[in-house]
Amino acid sequence: MSATPPPNKNNSDAPEGASDAEVKASELEFNKVRNERLRMAKEIEELKAEKMKRSLDALAEEKERLEAKSAAAAKPAAPQANDKTAESTLAATPKLREPAPKARLQKRHYLALLSFLLLAVAPTVITATYMWSWAADRYISRSGFSVRTEEVGSAFELLGGVAELSGSSSTDTEILYQFIQSQELVRSIDAEIDLRAIWSRVGADQDPVFTYDAPGTIEDLVEHWSRRVNVYSDGGTGLIDIEVQAFTPEDAQKVNQQIYEKSLEMINRLTEIAREDATSYARQDLNNSVERLKEVRTALTRFRNRTQIVDPAASIQSQMGIMSSLQAKLAEELVELDILLLITSENDPRIVRARQRIDVIEKRIVQERTKFGMGQAEGNEGDKPLFADLVGEYERLAVDLQFAESSYKAAQATLDAALAEARRQSRYLAAHIQPTLPESSEAPDRVQITSLVALFSFLAWAVVLLSAYAIRDRR
Repeated sequence: MSATPPPNKNNSDAPEGASDAEVKASELEFNKVRNERLRMAKEIEELKAEKMKRSLDALAEEKERLEAKSAAAAKPAAPQANDKTAESTLAATPKLREPAPKARLQKRHYLALLSFLLLAVAPTVITATYMWSWAADRYISRSGFSVRTEEVGSAFELLGGVAELSGSSSTDTEILYQFIQSQELVRSIDAEIDLRAIWSRVGADQDPVFTYDAPGTIEDLVEHWSRRVNVYSDGGTGLIDIEVQAFTPEDAQKVNQQIYEKSLEMINRLTEIAREDATSYARQDLNNSVERLKEVRTALTRFRNRTQIVDPAASIQSQMGIMSSLQAKLAEELVELDILLLITSENDPRIVRARQRIDVIEKRIVQERTKFGMGQAEGNEGDKPLFADLVGEYERLAVDLQFAESSYKAAQATLDAALAEARRQSRYLAAHIQPTLPESSEAPDRVQITSLVALFSFLAWAVVLLSAYAIRDRR
């Protein structure tokens, strides 16, 4: 312990008016305290040294004991008192901790770093290099259209429920969406503008990833079509949006324009098919009615040529007039005969002539009645048809003609109504965005593609690394 320095004679703690005896007394007191402190410090140092010495002696004794124990390993064990003494000595001996080893990189650390470079860094670097050095610019042409159906109410709307039952469950938008992605459309447009030449314009040696490798099969062209033509359909509104990519703005707009024109042709074809389906049955009924009407009119013409009767009604009226005049004449002759019988004898020549006239008139009446089927005329053995049979045949033909004409008129009205209904429900393609001509390239999105590759590469590396450590921990 360091001693406190003696106070200075000029110390401010001493009273200003103190005598020399008092100053000397204070100095003696101070020296006494200092000497006491020095003695205590010396005793503390001696105690520390003695304690350290005892510890070293205990360690030396323990070392000797262990050496003696190892030398006498084959001998009987020492008394329990000695063992207890050794254990107490070991317990009293302070334990010395070994220093921790210095941290250094292990083999697994190098493997983790190598896998990070291979699985995360390398794909990102390769993608970025290709995007900015090899990938060619592509232009995007956009268009939008929808299928509309014009429906105007009519008197035939009551049949709408029946028509809906026979209709298809697919909407026109879904049909058009599938048609734009079909092989038929790709083949048709390729025949018009040569899609293979458009999408291989840059060349596979310059941009092998995004360029079509011509010529290829139609299946290869359809697969590349699905990557260069994006179709977006909104089932709620029925709108269809199309994005077409090409290496030049003109090619992108040309392909988009072809898609619109082919879609328009397909919708018109569907409209014609729907109209034909809606009017085919009515047209068939009309054709049958026309054929039936022709047959009935032909039969009526043959009847008139065979019987020489144009209008049986007029002939009946004429025959009835003849019968009436004959009966009136017969009545006059009978009255004249009765008068002659009253005024003259039976041998009067006038009576003979009157009776002869009456016989002739009665025969004529019988003949006229025979024509109507009321009796059989003399000399008529049935080889000549009766007038009543002719009238019955004519009436049957007239009824058939009337029915055929009514059927024809009804079929014609049904066809006209079906055609009007088909015209009311016509489909048409309405374009709300015409195919655009791009001015700047929008694809490929280099930053987005590189970022996605970096993200997924890092995730893949993390999954592999965590899996490897999980397997290592389980071992």
